[in-house]
Amino acid sequence: MKKFDDELHEMVLSEDGSYTAYSKEYDEHYHSTKDGAFRESLLKHVKPAFKIKETLAEISILDICFGLGFNTLATIYYHKKNALASKLNIFSPELDASLVKSLSKFNYPKEFDEFKHIITKLSDNGFYSDENLHVEVFLGDAREYILKFNKETFDIVYQDAFSPSANPALWTKEYFEDIRNIIKKDAILTTYSIALPTRLALYENGFNVYVNQGDGFRDATVASLSELKEFIHVDMKHKISCNPHVKSLRD
Repeated sequence: MKKFDDELHEMVLSEDGSYTAYSKEYDEHYHSTKDGAFRESLLKHVKPAFKIKETLAEISILDICFGLGFNTLATIYYHKKNALASKLNIFSPELDASLVKSLSKFNYPKEFDEFKHIITKLSDNGFYSDENLHVEVFLGDAREYILKFNKETFDIVYQDAFSPSANPALWTKEYFEDIRNIIKKDAILTTYSIALPTRLALYENGFNVYVNQGDGFRDATVASLSELKEFIHVDMKHKISCNPHVKSLRD
């Protein structure tokens, strides 16, 4: 196998047997090594989102950020495994161009074996399209990228940037306002973060906040401008009253 590790990235084995990477620049792993790279993408993002959206004829997804491509690839895997008929449109910004160019060297889980041609296309050209799938990777700033989209474009947002402490610009109240402006009223946003400032930034933008809970992974967050009955509701008014000094991140 070609070597993936370089001066900025190091491949690391996570607890579900799949590999993730460690970013030396951000001093963080791309996935939870405890939950596992593949399981985190599938259980914290894909499954909760598709629990609500899988019956749509066409599904548009904003994947923030592309990273190693696990959320996008896990979406394609889930879609095929469950023989869903919907067309998938996935749009994903990624600041680290060198990372995307090196993905053909990464040791992906066996579940992604049949999608190696997609990984190669995205790594080489940032683009893949067939009859039922369109994936586009934008190399650049995510905040600039999301401003290019029209209102009510997306059905799903995977909010999976590096943590608020490492990459605060993608967790602010203003950032989530920009997200709110390009999603449909019944869109689903998923994120691994359960931090109160993150949930507060969502709440301040009109999102209802819910707990994504299940076996084999730590709690995560689901949010929507619409009310959801499939998840446990977080009483944000109560949270704020118990934590009066908490503030959302701001630009």
